[in-house]
Amino acid sequence: MKAMILAAGRGKRLRPLTLETPKPLIQVGGKPLIKWHLERLARAGITEVIINTAWLGQQIEETLGDGQQHGVRIRYSREGTPLETLGGIRRALPMLEDEGDFLVINGDVWTDFDPARLLKNDQPDADTLATLVLVANPDHHQDGDFMMTDAGQVLGGGEGTRYTFAGISRLSPELIHQASSDEERLGPLLKRAADDGRVRGIRHSGAWFDVGTHERLAAADAHVRQYGPS
Repeated sequence: MKAMILAAGRGKRLRPLTLETPKPLIQVGGKPLIKWHLERLARAGITEVIINTAWLGQQIEETLGDGQQHGVRIRYSREGTPLETLGGIRRALPMLEDEGDFLVINGDVWTDFDPARLLKNDQPDADTLATLVLVANPDHHQDGDFMMTDAGQVLGGGEGTRYTFAGISRLSPELIHQASSDEERLGPLLKRAADDGRVRGIRHSGAWFDVGTHERLAAADAHVRQYGPS
C-alpha cells in the first residue's frame, strides 16, 4: 500500500517561522514533522510515499531527496499554487491508485499513532470508501467532526459522542473519483460517504497534536521532549 503526506500548505498561523521554512520541516523534538511520518510509515512497511508540495516546496525536496535515507521511495506532486486537501489528493491520484486503497496523512500533525493499524484494519467490504483515525476533541475543536458507533461505523451527524478527525486516513480511489473538482473539500465528501454508511473509524487514544499554531507547536515539542517519541 502507498501513502501520501500532505505538505503543500503555507502555515500562515505559524509565521514568522513559516516565512522561510515550510511547515512540514518545522521541528518537533529536534526533528522535522514530516520525518516523523516517514519513519513511522517505513516501520509499518510502507515504502512508497507521495508528497505534495507548493509553498517552499523545493526545501522539502532538498531535505528529503528520494527518501532513501528514511527507508522509503518518495515521489513529489508539485502543485505550484496550493490546492485544497482534496484537490491535492486528486492531483496525485495517478501515482496512488494503482494498488487500490492508500493512506493519507496531514503533514502538520504530530502523533504516536502507528499507521500499521490502518493496514491491519482491512476494509470490511467493497462499499467502504474510507477508514478515519479519530481522536478526542482538543480544546481548539471541541465540537468534533464525526460520531462513531461501538462497531466502528462513522456517522456524520446525530446524537452522541463526537470525535475529531486526526488527519490520518485510509482512502479508496473511488471516494476521490466522486469529487467534481479540485475546489471541492474533503470534509463534506467524507460526511456524505458517512451518511451513506461507507466510512469506518479507528479510535486513537494516544498523543496527537495539530501543529497549527505556535502554542500547539510548543505543546507537541514539550510532549516529545518529556515522554519521548512513543
